[in-house]
Amino acid sequence: MIQRFDGHIVGLGTASGTRVVVGLWDRSPYGRFADAMVERPDGHRVLLAPDERVADLVSTTYTFDDVQIVAVSLVGWGIDAGPLSARWTPGTRAPIGWLLQAVPTPLAHREAWARFCDPIARRVMPGVRTHGSAGRGRTEWYAASDAWSVESATVAWDGEDLGPLAPVDPPVRFGFGSAPRTPTLTRVTSFIRDH
Repeated sequence: MIQRFDGHIVGLGTASGTRVVVGLWDRSPYGRFADAMVERPDGHRVLLAPDERVADLVSTTYTFDDVQIVAVSLVGWGIDAGPLSARWTPGTRAPIGWLLQAVPTPLAHREAWARFCDPIARRVMPGVRTHGSAGRGRTEWYAASDAWSVESATVAWDGEDLGPLAPVDPPVRFGFGSAPRTPTLTRVTSFIRDH
């Protein structure tokens, strides 16, 4: 069985060292939802999920030190999720976005293409992966179809401003890959295949 998730992922770094990856899923087996994965400067990894089903899916796919089920609301290009408040402004299409648009969708969605692209992605964007383990013997792959730079962002945790936008550095350690080092909004389709 293959589960498919269509939407956007945004990766943000902050001057305080906190890094945030937000999934905005327009279509999925769980309906429309958003979630946030946060790695604090000390390496503590937190999942903020809107319900038990999403929390179970994401926490069995990636690794966290803390899983919280919280109210999640979207505000334009932004999210409020428990202790996290994040707003971002997409900028111009990233150079990689032009390349991604050139790949025909049927090819981009194939697992073999994701495997082929994985070593290229790692070299061009250190930390980024397109194919890997989703835990419990499952496989996950990403088919990105466009990407934009993030022009600016404000991120707060428990009401404390985490400082200006910064690179996603060091890479986040939730799963087999990280978000791009440069804060980026990516249109993506994610696939999870059970073996």
